[in-house]
Amino acid sequence: MSTSIRIAIVDDHPLFREGVARSLGEIGGFELVGEGASAEDAERLARASTPDILLLDISMPGGGLNALASILSAMPEQKIVMLTVSETNSDVAQALKAGARGYVLKGVGSKALAEILRDVAGGQSYVSPSLSARLLSDLLQPTGSKPDPLSQLTGREAEILKLVAEGLSNKEVAARLSLQEKTVKHHMTRVLAKLNVRNRTEAALLMHEARERN
Repeated sequence: MSTSIRIAIVDDHPLFREGVARSLGEIGGFELVGEGASAEDAERLARASTPDILLLDISMPGGGLNALASILSAMPEQKIVMLTVSETNSDVAQALKAGARGYVLKGVGSKALAEILRDVAGGQSYVSPSLSARLLSDLLQPTGSKPDPLSQLTGREAEILKLVAEGLSNKEVAARLSLQEKTVKHHMTRVLAKLNVRNRTEAALLMHEARERN
């Protein structure tokens, strides 16, 4: 990307904000356009600074999830990434359902975070693999007598999705099943199409909601 990615960071721990800003600045390709410590600050920054990506913590005055919902109701094109310590399924599901483009745990390294933000800026979504795997594993468990949303998948598609649920990348799935990586990608594309979702995280969220209704 030829131009810098404009970011704003909202977290009620100043040292953490400074650390993220400094790390991204050292890596290069990012421009800090604002900082804040509350949901009110997040909404103000979204309106005034229009960052390419807004980084939000969940635990802050006013609530990060509340800020997420409020901002996206008024500015649906705003890209928001939750950067938090919360690993609870309910927080992940609520954030994704509200429209967050990413859900990242604070233990992430600076280089990995930079790569995630580049991907999000480019239109992709991201959820920390441990959370995605746990959520998918939970959703792939039997859900009672109601129809299984995965029943429309072929045996191979279900097999691949189960490995993805364990946290394996497409490349690792390909190695495990002795397939080409492009073949795994093709199968995953069909899985997402059959479930009518954009990515594996949305597939997990869709099934999570179905399970809650059972």
